[in-house]
Amino acid sequence: MAYIDGFVIAVPNANKDAFIEHARTMDSLFMEFGANRIVECWGDDVAHGKQTDFFRAVAATEDESVVFSWIEWPDKPTRDAGMDAAMKDPRFSPENCPMPFDGARMIYGGFTPVFEINR
Repeated sequence: MAYIDGFVIAVPNANKDAFIEHARTMDSLFMEFGANRIVECWGDDVAHGKQTDFFRAVAATEDESVVFSWIEWPDKPTRDAGMDAAMKDPRFSPENCPMPFDGARMIYGGFTPVFEINR
């Protein structure tokens, strides 16, 4: 069964184009390392909650948007090998491909699907 890596980040609105370019570069490398699918989503209808929300989760400021992304891998062993390869690849270094957002505020995790429905 597939394995999913999920990410939530805050990106300055002024860096939207830079983020998209960064994602195109990084995501093509994840595909090279075995990912099946990657989706990058710019927040469009993201509510501010009373107790918790995406904005608080990544300490987003008023001039930032929330980005929700995921990488779909064929399975966890492919993900583990792909992430290991990515972290060792010099193309992923901040010097070669600086992040247009504050990576320290990124939340992420790996998830095992338990249910799926398709059309």
